[in-house]
Amino acid sequence: MRPSILDPLFAPLASLPGIGAKTGELYARLLGRESLEDCRIIDLLFHVPHSLIDRRKQPGIALAPQGAIVTVTARVDRHQPPPKGQSNQPYRVFLQDDTGELALVFFRAKGNWLEKSLPIDETVMVSGKVDWFNGRPSMVHPDHMARLSEGEKLPLVEPVYGLTAGLSPKVLRKTIEAAISRVPTLPEWLDESLIQKQGFLQTADALRLIHHPRDEHDIDPQAPVRRRLAYDEFLAGQVSLALVRSKLRKAPGVPVKPTGLLSAQVLKALPFSLTGSQTAAIADVLRDMAGEDRMLRLLQGDVGSGKTVVALMSMLAAVEAGGQAVLMAPTEILARQHHATISQMARMTGLTIEILTGRTKGREREEILARIASGEAQIVIGTHALFQDTVNYANLLLAVVDEQHRFGVHQRLRLTAKGVSPHMLVMTATPIPRTLVLAAFGDMDVSKLTDKPAGRKPIQTVIVPGERIGDIIARMRAAVAEGKKIYWICPLVEEDEESELMSVEERHAVLAKSFGAQAALIHGRMSGPEKDAVMMGFKNGETRLLVATTVIEVGVDVPDATIMVIEHAERFGLAQLHQLRGRVGRGSEASSCILVYKGKLSQNGEARLKIMRETEDGFIIAEEDLRLRGEGELLGTRQSGTPGFAIASLEAHGDLLEIARKDAHYLLDRDPELSSPRGEAIRTLLYLFRRDEAIRFLHAG
Repeated sequence: MRPSILDPLFAPLASLPGIGAKTGELYARLLGRESLEDCRIIDLLFHVPHSLIDRRKQPGIALAPQGAIVTVTARVDRHQPPPKGQSNQPYRVFLQDDTGELALVFFRAKGNWLEKSLPIDETVMVSGKVDWFNGRPSMVHPDHMARLSEGEKLPLVEPVYGLTAGLSPKVLRKTIEAAISRVPTLPEWLDESLIQKQGFLQTADALRLIHHPRDEHDIDPQAPVRRRLAYDEFLAGQVSLALVRSKLRKAPGVPVKPTGLLSAQVLKALPFSLTGSQTAAIADVLRDMAGEDRMLRLLQGDVGSGKTVVALMSMLAAVEAGGQAVLMAPTEILARQHHATISQMARMTGLTIEILTGRTKGREREEILARIASGEAQIVIGTHALFQDTVNYANLLLAVVDEQHRFGVHQRLRLTAKGVSPHMLVMTATPIPRTLVLAAFGDMDVSKLTDKPAGRKPIQTVIVPGERIGDIIARMRAAVAEGKKIYWICPLVEEDEESELMSVEERHAVLAKSFGAQAALIHGRMSGPEKDAVMMGFKNGETRLLVATTVIEVGVDVPDATIMVIEHAERFGLAQLHQLRGRVGRGSEASSCILVYKGKLSQNGEARLKIMRETEDGFIIAEEDLRLRGEGELLGTRQSGTPGFAIASLEAHGDLLEIARKDAHYLLDRDPELSSPRGEAIRTLLYLFRRDEAIRFLHAG
């Protein structure tokens, strides 16, 4: 049972004022949850600011630096509405102070609203980002506007959060303030000596203060508030991993003795031969599974290195030994694709291979569940629906988990909690630096796939400024005429007034003018069947240009797609760019990747894109990513933190991870059931960071 002290933090987010059905959807998207029902107040408190606006800078119009956020106090001189019938032109309002003139620029704005907010001859305070063009400064959609008489209402120091299209900073801030008021007093789960040594605050204070930065120092990843919450998060992770490991060690493995009959059939029929590292990884897995202890192995393979074959060979070993195997994928698209690939590879064996996802309903679902329970289903592929309470296995010997960092430890545990103790193979296409393996998996055996399958050609990567988009479209037209297939990736689903990122819907509308019905659209807000239909059309060649969001990042396999265009490439993390690029170059044809950037690149942005041009080695890219990724340099901390962590980041808090690991071992050596006063407090910590599945293990023995 979750300690009642945490009830205010785990109350539904919808219990905060101002969250209705429409805004609820936006919050769910912002917090990475399926729906508003899944969002809790604590999720919002863990959505921490990544930077700061300091409105104490008031240099005067003429002295405002390019790109800086400043506050200007000036007189409204005149309004310039767009010409009649040209509503796509902006509405401008001109302000003057002693130093010069500033144009405020508004798109799709209501003129009467602006006349009321900014009456002529009124002195106003506005705050926002200043851009200089042809020697003239302008401010597009100021963050704040107030008459001088109301100027003190302007927040002088304001935290900046990652947002989602449709959710304004003002609305988010109001909701966060309401959430902060719910933070209860929490017990202390750390040793006094560590608190003193690290200068840690109390967790409840840190949760409140992280949302009220006073200056740049408070936003820094090394700020005391951040370090305290990062340590708590690492400690919760390490304690739950240590509990899992001790549980996994307690549950004996079933030694798997394969006959080799099925795998020999499949290997013979494969149109390619295995690479050296694939053969070595399969040998590692079979050796582990043959032992008395349960296998817990991580298979790291770069995009396109052939992890699926290793997974299939491992699953065949379980089936040959008279058992069942499951493969769990993070998304419906990926699960269906694994099902198609594996069914194809194993078709000559006559195996029964089922697929089970959240979309499998009614009679069909009941029939599949019956085949799983009877053992007739030998290999089952699906999403986390595989581990719901209604699913019972006859003799589950192996669980393969794909793209583990998308799942967190919980699902790994749910397996064991079901009273089955299968061997586990965890696969990831995100090459993970050593420290990250420790954070996400604890001490786990690792196999790496380092060779590319034979016949794959290198992908040529070029970096192009956004101004040349016309040339790119012309080149793509020629490519489609030659029968080529192209992915075109955009970062957003729909245009947001504040954002100049090209939205996927808008880009599709533009490209459809050139490509007509050859251009298809896919994004995360479409339903599963809609996405499947679009992917099938692209795979079968009915469409040739797929305009997409990063929904295609993981595992979508169209071997004859050879061109990848990524718009606003400077906005993506390196690992993500590498994943996206890996969607092409999967066949025998030469492939290319075009990284399109907008505006002037930051030093960091330039370094990132350069690495992409210079190497295709995911391991080098991963290490570089960790080195380069400044907190908040990507879109908000969620993307730039460590996968699976809300606040902690390995790059910034790596020193704390090692302390947390030792602390967790020390604690569990002395108090394996967490029954001491500190142990009780640690249970609260595990619930706070949603690591509570581990607690069930304590009772499960």
